[in-house]
Amino acid sequence: MRKAIYIIGIALLVAACSHINEDEQLIYVEPITQDTDDPSDVVRTVLLEDFTGQKCVNCPTGTEVIEQLQEAYGDRFIAVGIHGGPLGFAGNNTAIGLATAVGDEYYNYWKLEYQPVGLIDRHGAVNYTDWIAKVREELARTSSIEMILEAQLASGQINITVDTKAVGTEYSGNLQVWILEDGITATQKMPDGSTNQSYVHNHVLRTPVNGTWGEVISLNTGEQKTKQFTQAISSDWNTENLSVVAFVYNDNGVEQATKVHIK
Repeated sequence: MRKAIYIIGIALLVAACSHINEDEQLIYVEPITQDTDDPSDVVRTVLLEDFTGQKCVNCPTGTEVIEQLQEAYGDRFIAVGIHGGPLGFAGNNTAIGLATAVGDEYYNYWKLEYQPVGLIDRHGAVNYTDWIAKVREELARTSSIEMILEAQLASGQINITVDTKAVGTEYSGNLQVWILEDGITATQKMPDGSTNQSYVHNHVLRTPVNGTWGEVISLNTGEQKTKQFTQAISSDWNTENLSVVAFVYNDNGVEQATKVHIK
């Protein structure tokens, strides 16, 4: 059984880089379990899109919440750090920037107003103080989609295979594939107002593989489809720290997600 975690019980704050007071109450949360005898029910993996920025003083606190979730739920929880928005940093001659044009596009599309803020399976914006409770709620739901993801590095490119199967019901939506990188050392504003020049950024969105919004996918009940993609390696990526995330979504949110480290 995975370690139980705690959530911070405070009201939603709407200011950019909102601050958590030290005296806020901690609420105990039991680890989630999911029991089902229905073969059409698939265990859900939850996707958190963390809209973050190197100029955001409370974003490191949001990252601490993500680390708690990763410890508690392991592979059933996927976080993606999307750098952009007003507190993103694109870099300069002396410092590495992680903000991207696609990060700005996502931030603006979802009409987000502050950072850090997250989308949990794309069911609306959630303040980082509520991530643990909302992820736990989402993990209690089953999915109608099974996914298998493989990724291998060969000849300067990533070869990706995504198998998607509709279990129990038909599905229509989009398939999205992203490249992430861990272990990037770059500048970051800290909660005490200082700047950490050696901060380690993980699960950073590097690029979409199949377009900003992915591609249309339709599955009949019981149908499986296989999609293959290739992605060229950028010169500033560390191939030892790359991973691939794939997920399917529609207007009802993300139905299933999966992640694999590149071999």
